[in-house]
Amino acid sequence: MDITLKGEIVASITPRLEGSAPDFTLLNQHEEKIKLFSCQKPVILSIFPDINTSVCSLQTRRFNQEAANHKEIDFLSISTNTIEEQRNWCAAEGVDMNILSDEDGDFGKKYGLLITEGPLKGKMARAVFVVKYGEIVYAQVLSEVAQEPDYEVVLKAVNE
Repeated sequence: MDITLKGEIVASITPRLEGSAPDFTLLNQHEEKIKLFSCQKPVILSIFPDINTSVCSLQTRRFNQEAANHKEIDFLSISTNTIEEQRNWCAAEGVDMNILSDEDGDFGKKYGLLITEGPLKGKMARAVFVVKYGEIVYAQVLSEVAQEPDYEVVLKAVNE
């Protein structure tokens, strides 16, 4: 799958779109360990390239709002930003959901989202996954980095 930035191809990835969700343990902005398979509810994984960019900020704020309205879902946002960058952004934006740091790219590799070439090297492609009972039941990987996910479709996928 080609990844574009404002219409120009900048990388190619092979995302994991179905099957068993790879487990992971990442630190959140409070330096607490969050493990996917410890979540007891359906999980929405919101993955984005860089918390300090406009579309990533929009995506994270939107899912933070949805998390406040959907207590039956665990929302986990993930980027390769440092914990400090995520903590600073959350404090400035008033966001209280779990933002997880994949600084070493391990999560990105497991899910086939880590970009290893071009101007976005070391970042992840924008994606949203719905995970239930350890299975990926919905995946939305956006080929255009500057495009927001379809939030309504993601939320509907949780209930299907």
